[in-house]
Amino acid sequence: MQVPIKIRGLNKSFESQSVLSQLDWDIEAGSIVGLLGRNGAGKSTLIECLLGLRENNGGDVELFGESVKNLSADVKAKIGYVPQSSDLFDWLTPRQMLNYFKALYPHWNDTKVNELMQRWELPFDKVISKFSGGQKQRLAIIRALAHEPELLILDEPVASLDPAGRRDFLREIVDSVMDQNTTILFSTHILSDLERVAMKVAFLSKGKIVHEQTLDDLMEVSLQVTGPASVLNQLSPLKILQRSSLPAGEDRLLGQWSEDQMQALSSRSDVRVEKLSLEDLFIEMTK
Repeated sequence: MQVPIKIRGLNKSFESQSVLSQLDWDIEAGSIVGLLGRNGAGKSTLIECLLGLRENNGGDVELFGESVKNLSADVKAKIGYVPQSSDLFDWLTPRQMLNYFKALYPHWNDTKVNELMQRWELPFDKVISKFSGGQKQRLAIIRALAHEPELLILDEPVASLDPAGRRDFLREIVDSVMDQNTTILFSTHILSDLERVAMKVAFLSKGKIVHEQTLDDLMEVSLQVTGPASVLNQLSPLKILQRSSLPAGEDRLLGQWSEDQMQALSSRSDVRVEKLSLEDLFIEMTK
């Protein structure tokens, strides 16, 4: 099966400020990947570059095996996108806007559109400019899902939704993957939402994807171990995520460990061992 997203050596700068630097990344078909990074880390820039909405300064991006610089109509029809800021046609009604986009795609699921419009209590014939922020975000999501894309890219898709709206949206995301093997990339700051649906998590920091792993494995085997530097030097984790020096001659090691190693660590008196939450990992991995 063709890789939906393949990025090699991606660079992007704004004047003298480097945002993305020699970034390599592949996203497998049928996966739900959460993209995490601090404000200003370049998440939206990365998404815009991989969609061809923003010109990069070097490197290659391919979607379904085609250069993003010259995508065919067939590949474009496979992609759905919800940007961070609304790009809806505010002077139209949802019915008018959705009919416009329907004419652009070879496949369009009217049943799904009608079901979501009803479930999310959106009127078809009210001018979009009079919608609330949450209503506009729901409508943008419906527009992105209506043609049942093979690749769905979401940039902070639930920022304006209330908890009930977020839960319903996340259910729709999971259903899309289960029913159609849709590949989904989404950036979010709401870690609890990501934990509900993401198969993988990727951390963006200093212009690169610094770590990517399945969420289950990440949460299962990641520990923070603190103790004397000389003691930590003797430890052999499966993978070191990060190491930093603390006052009084201590070091802190973020690592991933086998089950046997974790049991052995917990019985030692010369180190302090803590299980890491996703929030802990986010803070440490995106410094």
